[in-house]
Amino acid sequence: MTATSPAPAPPVGKGDERLVRTSLPRRLLSRPELGSVVGALAVFLFFSVVADSFLRASSLSTVLYAASTIGIMAVPVALLMIGGEFDLSTGVMVTSSALISSMFSYQMTANVWVGVGVSLLATLAIGFFNGFMLIRTKLPSFIITLGTFLMLTGLNLGLTKLISGTVSTKSISDMEGFESAKALFASRLTLGDVSLQITVLWWLGLVALATWVLLRTRVGNWIFAVGGGEDAARAVGVPVTKTKIGLYMAVAFAAWVSGQHLLFSFNVVQSGEGVGNEFLYIIAAVIGGCLMTGGYGSAIGSAVGALIFGMTSKGIVYAQWNPDWFKFFLGAMLLLATLLNAWVRKRAEATK
Repeated sequence: MTATSPAPAPPVGKGDERLVRTSLPRRLLSRPELGSVVGALAVFLFFSVVADSFLRASSLSTVLYAASTIGIMAVPVALLMIGGEFDLSTGVMVTSSALISSMFSYQMTANVWVGVGVSLLATLAIGFFNGFMLIRTKLPSFIITLGTFLMLTGLNLGLTKLISGTVSTKSISDMEGFESAKALFASRLTLGDVSLQITVLWWLGLVALATWVLLRTRVGNWIFAVGGGEDAARAVGVPVTKTKIGLYMAVAFAAWVSGQHLLFSFNVVQSGEGVGNEFLYIIAAVIGGCLMTGGYGSAIGSAVGALIFGMTSKGIVYAQWNPDWFKFFLGAMLLLATLLNAWVRKRAEATK
């Protein structure tokens, strides 16, 4: 009886693919935010050279504030795009949130915090409506949220004029709870010689939370799965309905935060504000590496995209250029970032 031959040893360097260490350049190429980081460094260096005041502490704090006002919304919008959907109602939803807080507090002569709470519930309901209609009707998110955009635009203007008699709300700065609410949503923090708006902390906190969710939780896997293919995700047990409705409600929560900042920064709200801002949020997410087709992107990338927006919008001012050129630069950056992201993905796939 012959002895059983020993199994052949695995070739040197082969082994389990999961145990193979990936080189640093290859890991960097696989990151969706790589292109936006390169672009951000280029924009920073460019305005550092052409604008003498760009590197001042006060200028950088202004840049961060401009970035945070876009970045707070860009984070959940990026998650929604990774999940394969869009939301065109985000810009006016921010204004709706502020209007609800202001008018409820003023008309009901309630503590300002009551209006803030009612606004949170109402804004989350709008997000739930978007997600629910998307799932039930099977219509594209473009159509669903475009309808919500138009309805909110009309409601913002019509109800404000009906209740207040004008296109803006009444001041609530003398009402109980105003100062404490302003401290949470619209205060400034001084760190050494730098004064930062509290929106910067809200922004960084949301980026950290979203990054943890995407990379360290089962929900993050669900988001990537539904963006990569809804039918395939459902076939392996991913709760597609809950995931998509949850993403829309996350967008609504960020809209509530932005709306409260708008209200407590200026005390009154113009009902026509916010139209067009939805494109800025999407642009920041796309510049940050999110694909229009879903299934790819990161929260950190959206933050870098918002930072590029802040540097460009304020850098043009510090360079004393005509601000009318801002949209041109923004459009050029969108195209360049999209092309760079596509190149980075191809390189990453080629090196796998």
